[in-house]
Amino acid sequence: MHDFKYKNNELYCESVAVKQLAEKYGTPLYVYSHKTLVDHYRKIREAFRAIKPLICFSMKANSNIALCGILVKEGAGLDIVSGGELYIALKTGVAAKRIVYASVGKTEKEIEIAIKHHIFLFNVESLPELKMIDKVAARLGRRQTVAIRINPDVRLKTHKYITTGHKENKFGVDMETARGIFMNCSRFPHLNICGVHIHIGSQIVDSGPFVKAIEKIAGFIKELEQNGVNIRWFNIGGGLGIIYSNERPQTAAEYAKAIVPILKKIKAGVILEPGRFIAGNSGILLTRVVYVKETAAKNFAIMDAGMNDLARPSLYGAYHNVLPVESASYRPSSKLRSYDIVGPICESGDFLAKGRKFIDLKQGELLAVMSAGAYGFSMSSNYNARPRPAEVMVDGKHHRLIRRRETYNDLIRNELR
Repeated sequence: MHDFKYKNNELYCESVAVKQLAEKYGTPLYVYSHKTLVDHYRKIREAFRAIKPLICFSMKANSNIALCGILVKEGAGLDIVSGGELYIALKTGVAAKRIVYASVGKTEKEIEIAIKHHIFLFNVESLPELKMIDKVAARLGRRQTVAIRINPDVRLKTHKYITTGHKENKFGVDMETARGIFMNCSRFPHLNICGVHIHIGSQIVDSGPFVKAIEKIAGFIKELEQNGVNIRWFNIGGGLGIIYSNERPQTAAEYAKAIVPILKKIKAGVILEPGRFIAGNSGILLTRVVYVKETAAKNFAIMDAGMNDLARPSLYGAYHNVLPVESASYRPSSKLRSYDIVGPICESGDFLAKGRKFIDLKQGELLAVMSAGAYGFSMSSNYNARPRPAEVMVDGKHHRLIRRRETYNDLIRNELR
C-alpha cells in the first residue's frame, strides 16, 4: 500500500526517518515516497497491459513538477484541467501528444495555447465549448482531436462534492446531446470528433459504478458505429479509491478484471486518468504540535498545519489517519486520551482530525497526516497569510527538496501599492 513504516517505534519514509526530515526541512512538510508513487503507477499499467491504454496522470491530484516528471519518465501521459497545468506539464518533458485536457471552463486563450502546443485531445464538456474549440482551431489553421464528455447519470457512494457523473452535476453532456453532436460532426470542420469521455467521480471503492457507466457508454459507442460514426478513443477517466481508514477499495487488478472484458468488445483505444490512486498514499503531511489545550469539553492538539495546508477534512469532512512520528504515544494503553487535531487558522472548521486517541500529546511532538499525497498541496492556500509548506521526495535513503517553503515575501510578491 505504501512505504511509510515504523522501525524501532519511529516512522520512516522508505529508508529515511521522518523526524530527520522535519529537522532538516521544518514543518509543516509534505513528504512523498518515490517507491510508492512508482509502484502504484506500475500496478495500473500492469493491470491493463492486455489493452495497452494511454495512462494520463491526473495533475489536479498533485501538480508538483518533480512528482509528475517521475511518472512521465515511467511512461505516463498527463491529464490537465487548466492553462497552468498545461504549462507545468510541458515543463516535465511530457510529449504534447500524451496530454489530454478536461475542465468545464476552458477559456479561449487556454484553448489557443493548447492547440498551438499540439496537445493530443480535449475532453469537451458542452456544446458552447465545442464551438469555441472549432473557432480557435479554424483561426490557427488546425484540425483538433476532441472527445465528448458524456454524463452517464450513474449514482455512487462518495461525497456529493466529488460526484461528477450525476445528471445534476455540471460536467459533460447527456446522451441525447452527445448523439446529436456525433451525428452532425460536419458542423465542426476543424475538429476530429472521434472520442468519448466519462469520469463519474472520485474515491470510488468498488467496481460496480464503473461497470455500469462503461457498459452504458460501450453500448452507445456501438450504436454510433452502426450509424457510421468512427469512435477511436474511449476515455474512462479516473476515480479509483484508496485506503484512508478502513476502506477495502478494489485493487487495480480487480478493477481491470471487471472492466477490461467490456472494453475489449469495442474497437476504440482506451485512455485512463488516475490521480488519487497513484499519488494519494504516496504522501504524508508532517506537522508539529504547537500547543496542547485542555478544556472541560475536549482536548485540542493545535498544530502548525491547518486547513490552508490540507483542506480535505474541512471541505469534505474527509478522514485521514493521523500517526505519531514516535509511536510510543500511540500504543494501546489505559492512558489514551481523545484529541481534536486542529490548525492555527481563525475558523472553527479548521481541523485535520477529530476525536483521535493518543497518549498525552506534548508540545513539539510530530504527527503524520497520512494519505495526503493527492489533493493536499494542490488544494492548499495562503489563507490567514500563511506561507505554503515545502515538499520533499524520498527515494530509498536519499531525499531532496522538490518545492521550497514559501516566505513572507512570497505572499506579497505580486501585490502593488
